[in-house]
Amino acid sequence: MGKRLPRAMLPEELLTRYVAGERNFRKAYLVWADLLGAYLAGADLMGAYLVGAYLNESTLMGADLRRANLSRAYLYRADLSGAYLREANLSQTDLSRANLSEANLAYTDLSKANLSEANLSLADLREANLSLAYLRRANLHRTNLSGANLLGADLSRAYLSGANLGSADLKRANLLAADLSGANLSGARMPDGSIHA
Repeated sequence: MGKRLPRAMLPEELLTRYVAGERNFRKAYLVWADLLGAYLAGADLMGAYLVGAYLNESTLMGADLRRANLSRAYLYRADLSGAYLREANLSQTDLSRANLSEANLAYTDLSKANLSEANLSLADLREANLSLAYLRRANLHRTNLSGANLLGADLSRAYLSGANLGSADLKRANLLAADLSGANLSGARMPDGSIHA
C-alpha cells in the first residue's frame, strides 16, 4: 500500500480555523497557497508543506515552523520575529525586508534565499546553509552565525556588528562595505580562502 499524501488545505479553511481559536496545523499541505497578509501569530505549522506559498506581509511571529518546507515561498516584509524555523527548508525563498529578529533558524536551509534588507538581529543561524544567499543591507546585529555556510553569499553593506561568525564558511562571499565591528571571526574561512585567527 502506497504512502498516503496529505490532504490539501484551502487557505480559507486555515484562516477560519485560526480565527476560531485553533492553532495546531502540523503538516498542513498548503503548497502555492495564497495567504497574502495572513495573521497566524503563534500558529503550530511544524512540518507544514508551504512550497511556493504567498505569505507576503503576513504575521507569523512566534509561529512554530520547525522542519516546514517553505522552499520558493514569498515572505516579503513578513513578520517572523521569534519564530521557530529550526531545520526548515527556506531555499530560494523571498524573505526580503522580513522581520526575523530573535528567530530560531539553526540548521535551516536558506541557500539562494533573498534576505536583502531583512532584520535578523539576535537570530540563531547556527550551522545554517546560506550558500549563495542574498543578504545585501541585512541587519545581522549580534546574530549567531557560528558554523554557518555562507559560501558565495552576498553580504555587501550588511550590518554584522557583534555577530558570531566563528568557524563560518565565507569563501567567495561578498563583504563589500559590510560592518563587522565587534564580530567574532575566529576560525572563519574568509573570502580569499584563509582561516581567520
